[in-house]
Amino acid sequence: MDSRLRIADQAVQPVLVMFPLGLFAMAVLFDLGNLFGGPDILGALAYWNVVAGLVGGVFAAAASAVDLMFVRNGTPQKRTGVLQGLVNMGVLLVFAVILMVRMRTADRVAGGGLVAVEVLALAGAVFGAWYGGELVNRRRTPAFARAEAGNRTY
Repeated sequence: MDSRLRIADQAVQPVLVMFPLGLFAMAVLFDLGNLFGGPDILGALAYWNVVAGLVGGVFAAAASAVDLMFVRNGTPQKRTGVLQGLVNMGVLLVFAVILMVRMRTADRVAGGGLVAVEVLALAGAVFGAWYGGELVNRRRTPAFARAEAGNRTY
């Protein structure tokens, strides 16, 4: 599946996916550090990483939806893209629920059960990112294999 949203001939959606993925991973790491005896500031940092990850996730989902609109119905790429979008939206919904639960606490610190849910949601996010990469790169020949052998002057 080729991306329609491009900047400098590079797809935008894979770049946008990495921001929420990294922010959610850091939120889990900060929460684990806080859970194992770190300072309370780690819980606050994790909270704000979840907020930023949700904002970035909305932009990534919008870019994915634009790319998916241009795929013909009934093709395997369309089904795979819809499944990947559903996985990513599920992850965003789980992190939104985590955020709402954390908003009710005074110091925005997560407990052990909430951190366990975060770890599972992060695993879903990693799966969704991998699955999206498979969707884009499955039938694509790598750039080094497409290069023509010929007169090259370096």
